[in-house]
Amino acid sequence: MAEMSYRDAIAYGIAQEMRRDPRLVMLGEDIAAAGGVFKTTVGLLEQFGPDRVRDTPISEQAILGAAMGAAMTGIPVIAEIMFSDFIAVCFDILANQMAKTRYMTGGQVTVPVVIRTHNGGGARFGAQHSQSVENWCMMIPGLKVVAPSTPRDVVGLMAAAVRDPDPVVFLEHKSLLATKGEVPEGEIVDELGVAKVVREGTDCTIVALALMVPRALQAAERLAAEGISAEVIDLRSLVPLDTQTILSSVAKTGRLFTVEENPRLCGWGAEIASIVGHEAFWDLDGPVVRITTPHIPLPAAETLEDMAIPSVDRIYKEIVEVMD
Repeated sequence: MAEMSYRDAIAYGIAQEMRRDPRLVMLGEDIAAAGGVFKTTVGLLEQFGPDRVRDTPISEQAILGAAMGAAMTGIPVIAEIMFSDFIAVCFDILANQMAKTRYMTGGQVTVPVVIRTHNGGGARFGAQHSQSVENWCMMIPGLKVVAPSTPRDVVGLMAAAVRDPDPVVFLEHKSLLATKGEVPEGEIVDELGVAKVVREGTDCTIVALALMVPRALQAAERLAAEGISAEVIDLRSLVPLDTQTILSSVAKTGRLFTVEENPRLCGWGAEIASIVGHEAFWDLDGPVVRITTPHIPLPAAETLEDMAIPSVDRIYKEIVEVMD
């Protein structure tokens, strides 16, 4: 067991899979000698060479187009889109080509591509470089979507994503890169679509993703001091979605709160609220409450960005108001 940063866990997880499968290649802007703009691919060029770790032009369409073409011939690819906002530039390839090829060929052609991208706010990059775009990707049939919150889950979910035959959008949160956690020695392989109960509780359920997980856990600590026992679920994966873990928790607690960094309109919490309302209506002791970023472009100003993204204080206050 070793302590590792989220940033280093990304390179560690990629290296685990590149050692396992000599066909696996990486494509992206400045991922080779520079080690990535966020220093998430440091050392991979030295370990695996320029044939497998390849810098590309500044063209998201070229990156995903090349990745898809290679994958269709049997070469698995990890493709980096530097900022998740830039998925919009190559959205046709992602949504209309990668996501649909397996279906449209009757399963004859698979597209084993992991689209790694740096997601989310908190780093003062402004409206075009700070978005949480998981709901963009979640809505496309044929795409799988994961967002780890810990270094250990980065490694395990990276392995699951690389070994999956379908395109997987792998969201790495920029504001988690410097955080640290324990990573076990040896091969780590998780399963897509499995959430984790990261804190047991009896009075309410908090469902969170990526950066919102540690914030939900901190809020749960403060709630405990008020006599409110909160169960916290780390979704980890939006597609597939682990509805059973959520429903089981709601059956126990009777209350559900979602904590979402994506803008409120059409956020993933709305889908979960719909599922719980349909499947577990009689288990609920009150309406599902969504704690979200407003439906606005994310500000660059420090105080405004902090006001927009759900904070520990806001999570705590909104839950206390409802639970009192």
